[in-house]
Amino acid sequence: MVAYLGLELRRTLRDPGFVIGGIGLPVLMYLLFTNVGGGSEYAEWKTTSMVGMAAYGAVIAALNTGTGVAEDKTIGWLRQLRATPMTPRDVVLGRALTGAVTVLPAIVAVFAAGGLVNGVRMAPWQWAAAAVLLWAGSLPFTMLGLGNGYRLTAQTTGVVNTACNLGLAVLGGLWFPVDLFPGWLRTLSDWTPTHRYADLGTSVTDGSGIGLGTVAVLIAWLLVFGSYAVVSYRRAARTV
Repeated sequence: MVAYLGLELRRTLRDPGFVIGGIGLPVLMYLLFTNVGGGSEYAEWKTTSMVGMAAYGAVIAALNTGTGVAEDKTIGWLRQLRATPMTPRDVVLGRALTGAVTVLPAIVAVFAAGGLVNGVRMAPWQWAAAAVLLWAGSLPFTMLGLGNGYRLTAQTTGVVNTACNLGLAVLGGLWFPVDLFPGWLRTLSDWTPTHRYADLGTSVTDGSGIGLGTVAVLIAWLLVFGSYAVVSYRRAARTV
């Protein structure tokens, strides 16, 4: 399992699309959103946007795990894995762990931009706690990406993952404060996994603490996306 996890991690980090889209893009957007048009004058916005963009990068990385699965189906990698002693559970778990590990570079890169470029200052435990919570909370999006990857073709998975990523990022308020949304959109945003996911980080940076509602909504989405991934894998195992 450890060797398989290391192999999948190296494959992901060697993908230029992942490095540019999953790490470079969130950092660039964060610096633009917080330094253009006088945004640099608002310290609170620098911190809130830093958490939102770190969450955005983590979601990209988590969904990208599913794109790799779809490509594996195309080249016959899944068939080769079935010829090894690894059980289907090991294969799915290995992929999920890979997705969990690959979200860390995106989180660390945006946090580094916040601290080194934008001058965000927090206690050491707040930096660590926010990063750990964003890392742990990315699991529902990894399951969504795996479900798409097992169910769809490689080309379609990329399109669907991009649509999911952009839609969830906008609705969840990862790019802009939800306070700017109209009332009906704020209500909808409260139920999105991305908004609650970002709440994990902001609950540390603003000292408000994690709400039970945030935990409950994220667990509900984890069950939904996890079930979707399992059903999709079983379907792929019968046809590939």
